[in-house]
Amino acid sequence: MKTKTFKIGEYCKGGIITVEIKGKTITVIGKDWDHSKGTRRSSDQSGAKEWTRIEVQSDAQNAHRELDFFLCDLTTSYYAGEIIKWIETKIELKPEFGY
Repeated sequence: MKTKTFKIGEYCKGGIITVEIKGKTITVIGKDWDHSKGTRRSSDQSGAKEWTRIEVQSDAQNAHRELDFFLCDLTTSYYAGEIIKWIETKIELKPEFGY
């Protein structure tokens, strides 16, 4: 399983987005920043409380669009694009229109 946590802070609802890729399943999790562990990006946020998630199959026709819509709801379009770029380095998303 490939996992990455993006500690975005004030540009993101909750402040943290975690992406997990297991097989063909991509899971994006929105988490609330755990202020009891500190406010710096270097703080341990492994115990941050989850408040939203989406699971998408990489071979689904609309995987890219679903991820983009979900991420743009959580954060800015810039960070949504950066997260999708990271996902695409780890797994291939099916082209939406078949080409």
